[in-house]
Amino acid sequence: MNNIKITKYLHSCLVFELDRHKLLFDPGKFSFAEGRVTPQMFADVNSIIITHIHPDHLDIENLKAILALSDATLYTNAEVGAAIQKEGIQFKVIEKGVYHIGPFKLEAIPVQHEPLLDNPIPQMTGFIINDKVLHPVDSMEAKLTGYKNIDLLLMVTMAPFTNELRIAAFADAVNPKQILPVHDGYAKDFFIEQRYDNYSTHFKKAGIQFHKVYRVGDSVIL
Repeated sequence: MNNIKITKYLHSCLVFELDRHKLLFDPGKFSFAEGRVTPQMFADVNSIIITHIHPDHLDIENLKAILALSDATLYTNAEVGAAIQKEGIQFKVIEKGVYHIGPFKLEAIPVQHEPLLDNPIPQMTGFIINDKVLHPVDSMEAKLTGYKNIDLLLMVTMAPFTNELRIAAFADAVNPKQILPVHDGYAKDFFIEQRYDNYSTHFKKAGIQFHKVYRVGDSVIL
C-alpha cells in the first residue's frame, strides 16, 4: 500500500495525497487571512471535505474560488450544505458511515463540538481515514478514545474552547503512534514553537511522535 502524504496549510486546512488523488480538508478563513495561502494552491485538488460550519473551517468565497479552479467534488454535512447551497455551491452529503473517495476510505463519524461561549453547537463530522488517521476535528468526546493506538491523531493544540491539560489528557487516552497538530492558525510562530516543544516533551514520555508541523506546506508521510 502506498504512503499517504499530509500537507498543512495553516490551522486545520490539510491536503491528503494518495495515488495522485488530493483530498482537501477545511480551507477556512484563518488559512487565507494573511495571504500566505491562496486558492491557487489548491487548483489541482480532486475532492474537498468541510467538517462543520465555523468560519475557521469554512470560507465560502475562497471555497468558490477553489472549486472554480479545480472542479473538485465537495462533500459535507447537511448543516454546511444548507448554508453553501444558498451560494449556489453543489455538494454531496457525507455524515455517517463508510464512504470511498478515490483511493481514500473514509469512515464518517458524527462528533460533538467542544462547548463554546454564547454560541450554538454546530453539526460536525469527524473521520477515520484509511483506517490510519483519526480526525476528530474540534471534538474530544470520550467515544473517540475507542480508536486507541491508531497510527496518527490530528490533534487540536490550542483553542478558546479548551486548554493544554484537556488536550493532552485526550491524546494520552487515544495513545496514537503519532500526532499531527492542528487548530493553531491564530497564534504567532514563536508561541506555536514554544507550545509544540512542550507537547513534544510530554508525548515523548509515552513513545508518541509529535510532529511540529505548522508552516505552510509542512508535511508528514504516513
